[in-house]
Amino acid sequence: MIITFVTGNSHKVEEAVAICSSRGIDIVQNDCGYPELQEDDVAAVAAYGAENVANRLGSAVIVEDTGFYIDALHGFPGPYAAYVHDTIGNAGIISLMQDIGDRGATFRSVIGYCKPGMDAVTFEGRVTGRIAHHPEGEGGFGYDPIFEIDGVTLASMGDAKNKISHRGRSFEKFADWIVGREGL
Repeated sequence: MIITFVTGNSHKVEEAVAICSSRGIDIVQNDCGYPELQEDDVAAVAAYGAENVANRLGSAVIVEDTGFYIDALHGFPGPYAAYVHDTIGNAGIISLMQDIGDRGATFRSVIGYCKPGMDAVTFEGRVTGRIAHHPEGEGGFGYDPIFEIDGVTLASMGDAKNKISHRGRSFEKFADWIVGREGL
């Protein structure tokens, strides 16, 4: 089974392929883009994007939207994580957190899957951790160098990241569902 992953982020595609290929799901990337709702709910953003692209391309697609929620900042940056990362980066987040004791944070990843003419189905993965005091690790991308679980950043985990990350969890749920539905 071939499913188009609409994203400009090749790192996300690599993570998806690592999880889905062993289940007979071939992921191909398409960077055609889609309109993103300005919405506080990442599931609504993913569903809307998947429906838009499935109908435009005429094929089964997935999109993925991520939110990064920092407890002490009342959930900021939330669904605007990519924009904030592009604007202030990890150094800006660490600076915002410099005098804050509560460093708890949660990543949420929602995959929207859709075929033309149907409503999107969503799959959410989440992981809770902490904001590190300084970036660490060479792997991953985005906030991975400053998000740690049990003292280890996602960027330091290597291939083990897919087993516990928010995106890994959402892709596992999606892959399990599509294999059961399509009988792969």
